[in-house]
Amino acid sequence: MPDPTPGARPTLEAVAARAGVSRATVSRVVNGGAGVRQPLVDRVRRAVDELGYIPNHAARTLVTRRNGAVAVIIAEPEFRIFSDPFFEQQVRGISRELTAHDSQLVLLWVEGPGDYERVARYLGGGHVDGALAFSVHDDDELPSVIRRVQVPAVFGGRPGWPGASGEPAVPYVDADNRGGAREAVRYLLSLGRRRIAHIAGPHDQTSAADRLAGYRDVLLDADPELVARGDFTEGSGALAMAGLLERRPDVDAVFAGNDLMASGALRVLRERGLRVPEDVALVGFDDMASVAEATDPPLTTVRQDIEGMGRLMVRLLMRSLQQDGEPGTAGAAPGSVITPTELVRRASA
Repeated sequence: MPDPTPGARPTLEAVAARAGVSRATVSRVVNGGAGVRQPLVDRVRRAVDELGYIPNHAARTLVTRRNGAVAVIIAEPEFRIFSDPFFEQQVRGISRELTAHDSQLVLLWVEGPGDYERVARYLGGGHVDGALAFSVHDDDELPSVIRRVQVPAVFGGRPGWPGASGEPAVPYVDADNRGGAREAVRYLLSLGRRRIAHIAGPHDQTSAADRLAGYRDVLLDADPELVARGDFTEGSGALAMAGLLERRPDVDAVFAGNDLMASGALRVLRERGLRVPEDVALVGFDDMASVAEATDPPLTTVRQDIEGMGRLMVRLLMRSLQQDGEPGTAGAAPGSVITPTELVRRASA
């Protein structure tokens, strides 16, 4: 059969004619439907490749009820998203897994109160099949926005907003923050350190709360003056370290709530003439290579698989979307995952 007119976009009918099958068979193959024998699937795919056929997105959406796009919502200001390597790694994992599922990533972020209605309109407008949300703070409106527009969603991090514990199905992916913190503090104790400080993250994020809880699990009678607060940025780690040294100049170890804050703490320790690890041992959390391996000395830290957690978020969402509409599975929860952590020993402790 002659090829279509040069420059014309190949049609579903042209693919059917080339493969020698019905238009309905081509539609089922192209849209991932079941019930087509493998030899026919192979013929259709070969015809698609030969003709350079590209499925019509609007028509495909009508058949599959899917848009082939997922919203990734980060509840942080834009400058944090593009300056913090944590977000880079997590979005990379999400992007790679979405590509494997032939789906597109739509990045949204929430910087202020006015952004919630914009996000709600977009999610409720049928542009995406679901949402992945992370860095959600306890008082964030984002969970209620997602519930209101009834979009399937998976959260990055253990839910901590009011009422979350009573909700029947809030799927999430998180690391074992509490267990990782316990391992870090026990390791510092094994080195003979006894005045161990903690630079905690924001009080309204569950990852920070869980790491602080892990620190307190091991040091039941820790002096409150040995705990300082940061916001997961390098600058906040430096400020927290300076405050700790003013209150407790005898500190001999620091467990920081993430690598960026540990990097800021290291800078202040060196400015004050304190040697790491001889005078003060230092442990971080995350194991972001761009930070932990670039410090001098390289940072001992608790590793969480940031990119892998992004991939898991996508897999949970895709499982939910596959269940949607199947007999007996409507509204079925895709479950949640807590990933293990590992202490990575380098020269700072």
